[in-house]
Amino acid sequence: MSFIDKNLLSNEVVIYRANLHWAIFINAFVYLFLSVLTCAFNVWITEPNQILWTISLLALVFALISGISSYIRLKTSEFAITNKRVLIKVGFIRRHSLEVLLHKVEGIGVNQSILGRIFGFGTIIVTGTGGTKETFDQIDSPLEFRKQVQAHLS
Repeated sequence: MSFIDKNLLSNEVVIYRANLHWAIFINAFVYLFLSVLTCAFNVWITEPNQILWTISLLALVFALISGISSYIRLKTSEFAITNKRVLIKVGFIRRHSLEVLLHKVEGIGVNQSILGRIFGFGTIIVTGTGGTKETFDQIDSPLEFRKQVQAHLS
């Protein structure tokens, strides 16, 4: 059972759930590509080089570490809008959670880079009454998240 499902109030229903975007795996893909590229180049050249094998192995290790880290981040992050609150939980060992009543939300800001606009990810900034601002990066479909909050505010 997820954090959000465990922390629902009575008569509270989840209206919308969001996840992190697959872009969190880009570092792992880059390291994996570097590993395959150096390995292929080392096989292709006439005299294989021990340094290239080492670089390939190190890049593969970095790809595994980055991939596992991103997977844990993906599985331990939850974003939801209920009929009463906005609930966000990020992290496993070092947990960061946000629970804001819908009527206490002043705004949901969205920041997207060019790549974020093309691939559909971005940063959401939840602003509550009293000026509290919480930022969450690499959210899948951040404009839809904002749209769902605004739809249930009115």
